[in-house]
Amino acid sequence: MARGKGVAWRMMTVTIRFYEELNDFLPRNLRKRDIEVDVPPGSTVKKVIEDLGVPHTEVDLVLVGGSSETFSCKLSDGDRISVYPVFESFDVAPASRVRSEPLRRVRFVLDVHLGKLATLLRMLGFDALYSRSCDDAELARVSRDEGRILLTRDRGLLKRKIVSHGCCVRSLRGEEQLAEVLGRFQLRRLIRPFTRCLRCNAALIPADPEQVSGRVPPLVEERYDTFRRCPACGRLYWRGTHWEHMRTRIDRLDGKEEE
Repeated sequence: MARGKGVAWRMMTVTIRFYEELNDFLPRNLRKRDIEVDVPPGSTVKKVIEDLGVPHTEVDLVLVGGSSETFSCKLSDGDRISVYPVFESFDVAPASRVRSEPLRRVRFVLDVHLGKLATLLRMLGFDALYSRSCDDAELARVSRDEGRILLTRDRGLLKRKIVSHGCCVRSLRGEEQLAEVLGRFQLRRLIRPFTRCLRCNAALIPADPEQVSGRVPPLVEERYDTFRRCPACGRLYWRGTHWEHMRTRIDRLDGKEEE
């Protein structure tokens, strides 16, 4: 095939294999097997991965010919590429060259369709930024500028060049989504319940008695002596029946009911 002023080039053939949950992004006939792909000269690892439908944000390690390489690595004819997600049992940071910072971070930004998940993450104490007014461009910018993991069900959003840390949420129900994110980033040991405002995401601070007086029902003021306050919206929190209900949900998510 000719290009430019009679300059001809031939396609290269590379072999690529995706491991573990990365196969979820592939058609069934391409899962868990070697895939031969014809690509033009100069093709990068990132382009080949995303052309097959896998967002680069899901990838934690890429081996080309057995050596760890970056997303910008230019491929040669006959190269063999192995692509891995986040590892569950060990940290690949010393070996991985696809990102300068660890994939596992505990600050999130969520798209407009994941409001329930945002609330549940805040309930467990995680910094989860969420706004119904954020469009895709703003979500990608916030993810990049603030170093937040972008959570979305939109694979196209995760393919944006400026997004380096993200996760495609597979589940449709809020609590299933939460369990998915906790497992994906191994966050269970970092759970700090009731330390963040469910409404606006700010970290809660202790509330002085004068800040509570007159702002909660008299019976609550008599029965409880420990309160927390959101410094952003002023909402007050105490260990009432709502706290017990949320505690039960957290224990269920954390698997403690089975102990």
